[in-house]
Amino acid sequence: MDGVTEGVNNLNISDSYKRNRIQVSNTKKPLFFYVNLAKRYMQQYNEVELSALGMAIATVVTIAEILKNNGFAVEKKIRTLTVDMRDEPEGRPVPKAKIEILLGKTENFDELMAAEAEAREVGDGEQQS
Repeated sequence: MDGVTEGVNNLNISDSYKRNRIQVSNTKKPLFFYVNLAKRYMQQYNEVELSALGMAIATVVTIAEILKNNGFAVEKKIRTLTVDMRDEPEGRPVPKAKIEILLGKTENFDELMAAEAEAREVGDGEQQS
């Protein structure tokens, strides 16, 4: 194996696994699970990459819009591509649409998160009385 091929393979492996990537499905979890997870990832990594295939693309766009419209995130990059997927190991590859949206924290992200946490605490206190 030559050095060039080895380098490309290593790049692909590290690129395909990112700690701040959320792969969204439109069937597994409710929308606000992903919204809240994206906020936690932005707290931890300052940015989050939302990614989806096919029918889940609309879900990713909705999550990004919720975060942007509520002042938590700014759009840094959007990438669309087509990936070949196989329904069966021996089947023919079928092209599928894919989207990746990179979001970063807004300047007042931390203030908004603090206000949200405070509102939750107040709400919890009211429920107990």
